[in-house]
Amino acid sequence: MKSVYFCLLLVSITLLSFTLGDKKFPKADLKTLNGETVHLNASFDKHKLTVVSFWATWCSPCKKELDAIKELYPEWKKLGVELVAVTIDDAQALNKVKPMVAQKGWTYTILSDQNKDMLRLLNFSSVPQTFVVDATGNIVYTHNGYAPGDEYELEKKLKELLK
Repeated sequence: MKSVYFCLLLVSITLLSFTLGDKKFPKADLKTLNGETVHLNASFDKHKLTVVSFWATWCSPCKKELDAIKELYPEWKKLGVELVAVTIDDAQALNKVKPMVAQKGWTYTILSDQNKDMLRLLNFSSVPQTFVVDATGNIVYTHNGYAPGDEYELEKKLKELLK
């Protein structure tokens, strides 16, 4: 009887490790606002952590989140954290992105997923959606939505991951 329990425990632990294990960020070829192709995954190994934040010009919580992070971002960069803000605006709305980024003074890398390929590959349906990716391309944290103060929770998580 003990061997049956042991086997069940071993199977449970194995399944749990697959469920909780790191998930790789999918291969991503995205466009800059100037139309150049960027291999997002190639930039992960250049930074200790990369925050990939999906947003849109029509999404008020998205803009509030990126505005709030703007104040914290210089410190994050010193810690080796890069932020990539990926707009999911379609081709028609994409012309609003560049002026908005300039007006808001965001210094993040801004990329476009106008066909929403990454949205499908990462299996999420609403923005803002934030992923933290380590230097080996593993998704180590994810968060959906935004409420004031979430940026401090994200900062706390980044510091924990950097230890």
